[in-house]
Amino acid sequence: MEKPVIEIPGGEAPADLVITDLIEGDGPVAQPGGMVEVHYVGVDFATGREFDSSWDRGQSIEFPLAGLIAGWQEGIPGMKVGGRRQLVIPPEAAYGPAGGGHPLSGLTLVFVIDLLAVR
Repeated sequence: MEKPVIEIPGGEAPADLVITDLIEGDGPVAQPGGMVEVHYVGVDFATGREFDSSWDRGQSIEFPLAGLIAGWQEGIPGMKVGGRRQLVIPPEAAYGPAGGGHPLSGLTLVFVIDLLAVR
């Protein structure tokens, strides 16, 4: 697969997590709290500005879902290896309200995640 280009949905930022499967995988299913290996791109919903991308670093990343923002903990389980999923994550499920001390606090984030493996 190639690095995805994220299309920002129009209109107002959603108040709740929005999960959209762009490509349905056919491999093992990601489990809540499990280990996943992914490639991902993250952009700001309001501006479309990319703030992070494993693709640009040239390598995938592996981590336990339990240590991630709520939007990933809720949005990745059920996804199958080989799939590509878009998550639109409101601030409450990302880095909290504006002024929270994180550079992404207060922002609605859009991620496109490719699930490469589960452990």
